[in-house]
Amino acid sequence: MKRVSIVEVAKQAGVSVSTVSLVLRQKGKISAATIARVHEAMSALGYVHNVAAANLRANTSNLIGLIVPDFSDSFAVKVMASIVQELERQHYMVFLRQPQDEGDALERCLLSFKQQGVAGVIYLASDVTAALLPEKIRRCALPLVVVSQSLQQDGCNLVMRDNRQAASLATRYLIERGHRNIAYIGGTENDRIRQQRLLGFSSALAQYGMALRETLTPACAESTQAASQVTRHLLENNNTITALLCHSPNAMIGSISAIYQVGRTPGKDVFLTQQVALLGFEDMLHVNLTSPSFTYVSSASEETGRQAAALILRKLSEPDLPPQRITLSGQLVVRESA
Repeated sequence: MKRVSIVEVAKQAGVSVSTVSLVLRQKGKISAATIARVHEAMSALGYVHNVAAANLRANTSNLIGLIVPDFSDSFAVKVMASIVQELERQHYMVFLRQPQDEGDALERCLLSFKQQGVAGVIYLASDVTAALLPEKIRRCALPLVVVSQSLQQDGCNLVMRDNRQAASLATRYLIERGHRNIAYIGGTENDRIRQQRLLGFSSALAQYGMALRETLTPACAESTQAASQVTRHLLENNNTITALLCHSPNAMIGSISAIYQVGRTPGKDVFLTQQVALLGFEDMLHVNLTSPSFTYVSSASEETGRQAAALILRKLSEPDLPPQRITLSGQLVVRESA
């Protein structure tokens, strides 16, 4: 089948070839009527715009490389979806890769980006114990934006969530509802998200004249069983605890199990001593099918994706832009558990 040319489209629409080109590139001041006429001609002739060829001629690219190392991370998946949606809205396409390690696999990933002519790279950092980016990412020659839940490194374009603010917000809410014995459940000792949230937890307690007790901040492996065990032990030895800040969905689920095991119930009534309030740090739709529905501080995942997409596009249009650091605060969503 013969490929339809831009010349034929111009003839069909009754406009110049340059006008069709401007419509295709969404440039110039073209009337809505002319744009509609060009699109009608393209549709009638079955014309398909070869974006890759056009980019090659203009020495530009509308392709953004997106690296997502961990698809089991619900935050990363939500951010990824938001990035793709925003970039597509801006007429960019996404080249998605999931390297299996930070060495050779990541290097092959970055090489494939160069071979495919991507304009820039967005990297969703997944290692919550690392203070630095992988070396291959630090040496990336392409325009780069990093999305992180915990990274504190300067010197790169960074979009991250404010873990300290989230924990402080959650703690102040519980204190203002009358809770005085609050525990933080979960996260490993070297988890930087946990470390940052504990700073916010401690700061909020201090604002109300209370001290952080390390015995009420047990760390544990990232599993429901581990969270259940430490929570049960904590509640059995501290029956005055009335509220739990849960590090993760696994910590939340494990805590629910432990609460029932010690003969108490989840709930927000501080005056019912058998109830224990629960508050998490992301929307857990798969858990909220049960009762009570869970109060949480939002992870701002959708806004994180939008900001990351906007920042990489800004970097492409302003190559000399100094490194930007965007920190996003979560919002408290009050439901039935606290």
